[in-house]
Amino acid sequence: MPLRVEALRQWRRRRTLVMGGVLAALPFVMIVAFAVGGGPDNGAAGGNGRISLIDSATASGANFAVTCLFVSAGFLLVVPVALFCGDTVASEAGWSSLRYLLASPVPRARLLWSKLVVALGFSLAAIVLLPAVALAAGTAAYGWGPLKLPTGGMLPAGDALPRLALAVVFVFVSQLVTAGLAFWLSTRTDAPLGAVGGAVGLTIVGNVLDAVTALGSWREFLPAHWQFAWADALQPQLEWGGMIKGSVLSVSYAVVLFALAFRGFARKDIVS
Repeated sequence: MPLRVEALRQWRRRRTLVMGGVLAALPFVMIVAFAVGGGPDNGAAGGNGRISLIDSATASGANFAVTCLFVSAGFLLVVPVALFCGDTVASEAGWSSLRYLLASPVPRARLLWSKLVVALGFSLAAIVLLPAVALAAGTAAYGWGPLKLPTGGMLPAGDALPRLALAVVFVFVSQLVTAGLAFWLSTRTDAPLGAVGGAVGLTIVGNVLDAVTALGSWREFLPAHWQFAWADALQPQLEWGGMIKGSVLSVSYAVVLFALAFRGFARKDIVS
């Protein structure tokens, strides 16, 4: 199955258009919320003399894009990744069309590889869509200007764009664990909702466990522990330590899960 054919099939799915619409609408919802609520404190410092991302959301288009990424990275961006990676194989099995695909002279590994590449491509597009729309909408609403840093100081707008791009790349890499979980579950069940819900549920469990401070250093083996390490890209001096650790952990888990998916699918008896 050529990648172009699989990509067109997934693009025409209603859930793809709905998910894209939801992600594109979020920045406008936040702009309306700030307008109705009077906006944040416009960068006013709190009692400790520091500002948060929410406080500086309306300082510039770059700040607004970073704020949208911050409020959505923990859960909202998990949903499209789980949806695109968990729905592809399971939906084919649920529709009883998987056996017809496998009846064609196409190796199972090639079929699964095509679906995985397209699913990851749509996941990346979803993760890029939100900050891109937020940057455009925020610039139109609040103007083009430097990125006000929570730690103090500012980054020129020209320097802020590469930092924001780096943050988006890390968010995608950190979501590879969810993608691996969803894709593996998709090869194990005929129910798309089970694969998508299972991946989202396990991701939530990881977030809950990371909040248990009694686990101590064991939390560093949880992908959720590093999910906001992209904030290190917004420091006056770029910090790589947390992003490197989080990326290595996420990629390691994802490789194992993808390997399990390919191994199980190669031996699976397709009866639906």
